[in-house]
Amino acid sequence: DEVENRVYECLARLDIPFTRVDHEAAFTMEDCVAIGEALDVSICKNLLLTPRNRSAFYLLCMPGEKPFSTKDFSKLIGASRLSFATEEDLVTLLGCHAGSASILGLMNDTEHRVTLAIDRTVAEDEWFGCHPCENTSSLRLKTRDVLEKFLPATGHEAVIVDL
Repeated sequence: DEVENRVYECLARLDIPFTRVDHEAAFTMEDCVAIGEALDVSICKNLLLTPRNRSAFYLLCMPGEKPFSTKDFSKLIGASRLSFATEEDLVTLLGCHAGSASILGLMNDTEHRVTLAIDRTVAEDEWFGCHPCENTSSLRLKTRDVLEKFLPATGHEAVIVDL
């Protein structure tokens, strides 16, 4: 897949090593539990959120087992009435389809329309688990590489939140 290959090229260019597992399409966090066990990493839940007027977009990376409240997250980042972005937004902004949203999709957000928010427990974990913009593979990367090499290369910064 073209988008997935661009992720691997980007990681190679940035000298970011990773471990990869291929699997059946994973659409739920339940699907990701066994994948995470195979990689010895917790796969992040990634949500793309936007207010009704679509004036801003927020990619939230959080632990899959943590409950999510739009209201609580909205308060944390000072945004009002957030809801899930559309499939079209996911494709346009991150180059991902529903079920494949990933922090790695930020390499496709060249206009920097997406604000990244990472739950503190994810940001402080040694390892980071995510899809390479396709939900038929999963990667394990060093969280430090994601925060200190990948994000600066894309021009994004992480807002750390306590969910």
